[in-house]
Amino acid sequence: TDWLGKVVESVTGKGLDVVVKEGITNPLGMDDTMFVLDTGRRENAVTIHVRGEEGGWTSAGEILNQEPDWWAGGHGLYSTPRDYIRFERALLRGGELDGARLLGPRTIEYMTCNHLPGAVDLEAFDPSGFAETTFDGVGFGLGFSVVEDHVANKVLGSIGDFGWGGAASTFFWVAPKSELVVIILQQLEPINLALMMALKPAVYAALRD
Repeated sequence: TDWLGKVVESVTGKGLDVVVKEGITNPLGMDDTMFVLDTGRRENAVTIHVRGEEGGWTSAGEILNQEPDWWAGGHGLYSTPRDYIRFERALLRGGELDGARLLGPRTIEYMTCNHLPGAVDLEAFDPSGFAETTFDGVGFGLGFSVVEDHVANKVLGSIGDFGWGGAASTFFWVAPKSELVVIILQQLEPINLALMMALKPAVYAALRD
């Protein structure tokens, strides 16, 4: 995904920060989503916490907020709950929100199929793992994890749920069958998905239809 950002820059002749602003955040009204925060927004940034040697959590201190040597396609954006929910809703609606269309429904459908070689799941593709949870029954598409077998995954959910996480233990998922979007914006390093593992079955258990 990082290299894909460089491909996008080469094709468009623009920096990835400009492409993201013109092609995604501006059309969706995501006014607080950007690579580098201005002074006012930086003062409101949430502190990231890291696990201490004895198991507790301590502040990581100052956030990194300088212009990087290159814009990464896979990380580096700051956002807010309001903005990211709008992005999720656009994905749920097949690439469109409030009259702004980013992608076509068939493109979203293709992106949320499992593209791993041999159609294996993430657990088989990389047994070393990505976090404290397993990825049995979960494939990977073009930018998203995709639940293919929620029984094998051992987490209550639906086939076709897709999403991914961030470096500070953030996580989102979109559930097309339930017309549901969820976002977790905890700020913990290293990656800790215990909340996601507890929240997802609780959310599905609460659904009535």
